[in-house]
Amino acid sequence: MTIFSKIVAGEIPSYKCAENEEFYAFLDINPVTKGHTLVIPKREVDYFFDLTDEELSRMIVFAKRVARAIEKVFPCKKVGLTVLGLDVPHAHVHLAPLQSEIDMDFGKKKLKVEPSEMQDIAARIMRAFQGA
Repeated sequence: MTIFSKIVAGEIPSYKCAENEEFYAFLDINPVTKGHTLVIPKREVDYFFDLTDEELSRMIVFAKRVARAIEKVFPCKKVGLTVLGLDVPHAHVHLAPLQSEIDMDFGKKKLKVEPSEMQDIAARIMRAFQGA
């Protein structure tokens, strides 16, 4: 069971931003920008492109709704989407509010965000997601 599956199961806490029967979105604990969110399928699949075509389509539509919620909370030029990550063998995409392309640079130093602010950000994204 991956760390992401344990998050979905509630065994590991997360800053949940959105959820439906198939997908789960939560704040990245090492964000490149405030509002940096991960979207994962609840079904454990290692490689993004091993998702079925139907799952992949539904995941992107779910991610789009999460991105629109992020835009409401963090006014930005765009929300970037990246398929990146070898550390966790569980398909996922990164969503991050962008003012410039450098905001999506995963090689730069990650932000340190206090837990209380992470909780507030997640709650605001969830409210925006639910209101969409």
